[in-house]
Parts: sequence; C-alpha cells; structure tokens
Amino acid sequence: MCSVSELASSIWEEIERSESYLVCCMYEKAASLASSVLKQIRNRDGIEVEFDYDVQEMEESAGMVLVQSLDQLGRASEILSELKRLFVSVADIPVQVLVTGACFQIAEGSSIEVREFLEDFLSEWSYEGGEYYFLVGVVADISSRNKRDGQFVLAVNSYLEVVEIYAMTLIGTVLKNIDLAISWVEKASLPEDRRQELLRRLHSMYSVRTASESQTSSSLLPADIGHIRSPLKEANSLNGSQEALKSNLLFNRENNKKQTLSTLSKRVEPCFWWFRNITLKFGNVRLVVSNGKIMIGCLIFLVFYIFRRKQVTLKRIVTMQASSLKKALVDLWHLAFSYQVNPLAAVQPLPPATRGNN
Repeated sequence: MCSVSELASSIWEEIERSESYLVCCMYEKAASLASSVLKQIRNRDGIEVEFDYDVQEMEESAGMVLVQSLDQLGRASEILSELKRLFVSVADIPVQVLVTGACFQIAEGSSIEVREFLEDFLSEWSYEGGEYYFLVGVVADISSRNKRDGQFVLAVNSYLEVVEIYAMTLIGTVLKNIDLAISWVEKASLPEDRRQELLRRLHSMYSVRTASESQTSSSLLPADIGHIRSPLKEANSLNGSQEALKSNLLFNRENNKKQTLSTLSKRVEPCFWWFRNITLKFGNVRLVVSNGKIMIGCLIFLVFYIFRRKQVTLKRIVTMQASSLKKALVDLWHLAFSYQVNPLAAVQPLPPATRGNN
C-alpha cells in the first residue's frame, strides 16, 4: 500500500497530465482524466487525515480542467449537473469551479438551470460571527477540508463570489430583473457593509436603465410611432399574433446572449485556460510556471530543433557557395593574367609589301 505522499504525488501527476491535454486541445481526454481524478479524490477510503491539506487545491485544479474541457466540447449546458454528480453535495463544490461553470452555462443560455443551482447553494449556508456555516450540520458528502470544530464553514469572500454571480450578473444583468435582485439582497444573510455595497450598485444599475428607457421613449416622434404601428398591424393581420410573438422572443434571446457574453468576458478569468499557470511538483518542491514563459520556451526549442535538424544541409549549402565563389575568383585571376603580350612587337619592321602593290 502506497504512502500518503506517494498517493498525493500520483494525483498531482494526473492533474498536470490533464492540464497538458487541455493545452494540446485534447478536450475529451482532459475531461475524462479530470473526472477520474475527482472520483479518486472523493473516494479516498482509508487514507490518513493529513492528506486533506491538499484536497482543496487538487479538487479546484481538476475541476477547472473539467469545466473548461466541457465548454470547449460544446457541452457547457452539462457543467453544473456533472459537478453535482461528482461532488454529490452542491455545498462541497470549490467556489472558483462553481462560479466558472456557472458563467460558462449562463453564456450558453441555460439561465433557469443556473439560477436554481445557485439558489440551492446559497440557501445551504447561514452567516454567523463573520463566517458561513452549513445549515444541515454534519454531512458525510462534504469533505473535511470545510470542517472546523465539528461544523462545516465557508469563507465570507467565497460566499460573496457566488452572490455576485447570482444577484448582479444573472438576476440583474441577464434576466434584467433588478427589483428581484434588490429584494433578494435585502433579505439575504450577508455582512451589512457588503449588503449596502451590493444595494448601491443595484440601485445605480436601476437608475441607468430607467434613464436609458426614458431617453429612448422620448426620442420616438409621432410619425415614427405611426410607421412602427402600421407594420405591426399588417403582421398581425397576415401572420397572426403567434408569429409576431415568436419573432419578438427570438430577438430578445439574441440580445440577452450578446449582453451575457460581454458581461461574463470580464468575470471568467478562467475561464480562460491561457491565462492560468501550470504547477510543476518535484518531491516537496513546487514550481509555478506561466503559460507565456512556456510558449517562449517552446519557440526557442523549435528554432533550436530546426537548426540542429538542418545543420548538415546548411553546412553543405554554405560550403558549395564558398567553393563556387573561390572558383569564380580563380577563373577571373587566370583570365586577367594569362594573355601574353610580345614586348618586341613595337620595334619589329612592317612586313614588306607585295609586288602587286608596287
């Protein structure tokens, strides 16, 4: 039976291999390996307690690979259900993984499913004494990394990250129901200073939207309104109210999707893999390498490889060019100095004229 350190090292190696698959665009292999790693971590029967010190980082790293791979495979709508299947308890999903998966799925257009999922997560925690405590109590599905003094706790900042996605991004921006977002924040179990900050931002969003709507409505002239109404009447008479409603829903859906993508592009830092770091572990020593350095290193290695591979060819070309140049110079030298001149030609008498010329 392997020791705890050996098991942890083997799990880190599998996580790093899944990250390599993701970088190489081998998304199926990356998702499969990341899912296998999460199952291995969750089912670590008989392993000593000290192994739990690395569990959170392992789960977060493997989870990030999984959600990004599913998104690249066009399966973003399955992310949250897959996370729930692997972690069993919604409350035990690493917050960064949950937030990233939710953002991917909102961008895909699954707003209703994401809303139910986030509401389920937020409702399971109660704020007391500066920390969030799990309401149900001791649950076997929650890992011991969240356990303190017999209770399961969650950091305030982690909880507020989910609140930010739920209230500001999903309800306020995507669903455009600012009144509901304000009502939820007012009733939620939040630190008072953070509650006031969220309310101030939501009221600001409400003011901006109201001003924009009033400006749009005031800019419409009576003639413009008449032009707008007449096509609507024709459409209703020709195609019926159902066709008009269908086109309106499609238009709203496209607008919602564009706004969601523009809003979430600033929040999903991960969501892009290319800005994440890769962790290398050698025994007890861990080295964090940025992807920029890796790309530069690969470029240098590629240039060096091409140079070594083509070294013989380049040497032969240079030798041939030098030989040709040397031969041309030798031929020019011979041509310049091989013409022999008779030094007595200037003093020799002219040949006698023929008789016919006399």
